[in-house]
Amino acid sequence: MRMKKTVQIVLLSDNHGLREPLEYVRRVHQGADAFIHCGDVELPTYLVDGFAVVQGNNDNYQQFPARRIIELGDHRIYVCHGHRDMFFGNFDMLSAKAKAEDCDIVFFGHTHIPFDRTIDGVRVLNPGSIWMNRDGSEPSYMIVRLEGKDIHVERKTFRKSDLKK
Repeated sequence: MRMKKTVQIVLLSDNHGLREPLEYVRRVHQGADAFIHCGDVELPTYLVDGFAVVQGNNDNYQQFPARRIIELGDHRIYVCHGHRDMFFGNFDMLSAKAKAEDCDIVFFGHTHIPFDRTIDGVRVLNPGSIWMNRDGSEPSYMIVRLEGKDIHVERKTFRKSDLKK
């Protein structure tokens, strides 16, 4: 019997120029298989080495690609910021764009509100902002574990006091 390999992804978005949260997730999750950032980095590219980054509406438009397709484990992941891929919280648009690219997962940012829902067979995930969430919740990011076709999501909070750990 073959064992399923688990792929661990650190998913974050919208740090808006703060480098400390990026350094924190790198340090705390050193064993992760991938670090994915859904845009609004607002930092030079060398400070996000090791992250697969897409362009946010506040990023330099030549700095990062507008979207990416990433294959990890048994999954194809559509990664975007969201400002060009949906309107007025129409998450169905994200699901449709992912399906058009033969993807079964979407990672997006922009709203600063954590989101986790399956829409038309596509898992749609937003980690919230690691800087400031707009729903009043604490800044956050996600750990996404892929095990075969299974997708496990854990929302993590980030506090400035975490930087001292």
